[in-house]
Amino acid sequence: MDQRISFVTLAVADLDASRAFYRDGLGWTVALDVPGDVVMIEVGAHVVLSLWARAAFEAEVGPIADGPGVAPFTLAHNVATPEEVDAALATARAAGADPVHPAAAREWGGYSGYFADPDGYRWEVAYNPGPIGSKVLP
Repeated sequence: MDQRISFVTLAVADLDASRAFYRDGLGWTVALDVPGDVVMIEVGAHVVLSLWARAAFEAEVGPIADGPGVAPFTLAHNVATPEEVDAALATARAAGADPVHPAAAREWGGYSGYFADPDGYRWEVAYNPGPIGSKVLP
């Protein structure tokens, strides 16, 4: 099996709200839109973010475990400078994102902050000055 991820799929409560957030709010381009079912957005070379209506997700994958707290993972959008972190977080806030944590200098040497999309999925916007950081930039 090749070492790669092809899709990141998020089950969403309101597909129209998620489409509006990512497409209209963040300005991302939708690659496939099946109303009431799924919205797919190319987010990198050979990587697609799939926003799947919760009912359709559960029908194929199985019941979603609900409970207090947040999902135990984050999505990340890395940028080349701390200023780009601030700009991306401002764009997300303007799109209606919950500004979970403001950007701050991190003990690992970078600068990052977090926002939540309409379903509460946490996105980190990060500047990582280390060697791994440059691997994920376009």
